[in-house]
Amino acid sequence: MESDYPPTDPRVDALVNELIGRVADKWTLLILEVLEEGGVMRFTQVGRAVPGISQKMLTQTLRAMERDGLVTRTIHPVIPPRVDYELTPLGHSLSAAFCGVWQWAEAHLEEVEGARSRFDAAKVSD
Repeated sequence: MESDYPPTDPRVDALVNELIGRVADKWTLLILEVLEEGGVMRFTQVGRAVPGISQKMLTQTLRAMERDGLVTRTIHPVIPPRVDYELTPLGHSLSAAFCGVWQWAEAHLEEVEGARSRFDAAKVSD
């Protein structure tokens, strides 16, 4: 079956798959949201703003986001050390793209909850 879409660059396909894997991770999405709302934030502030995230997971997620060009990490030469994180323009653009997910969830919350309730009730009676 032929596709109506033009062929894509395999590098673009790979990047899309990697980014979906990255942003599908709940920590990345939550950190994107926190930095979008909070602007420049210290490591500890980001950690406090993301409930349930461990320091290890916060470090891993921020490093992966930095590698992908989504955040900048600024180390200030003070004692104790201070590290700030901020979304890059690339990070802001990804955040804007995923803003639609929140808008969709807000608009369809009751429908999804109703569908889940009906499904769960049907499973109990099976």
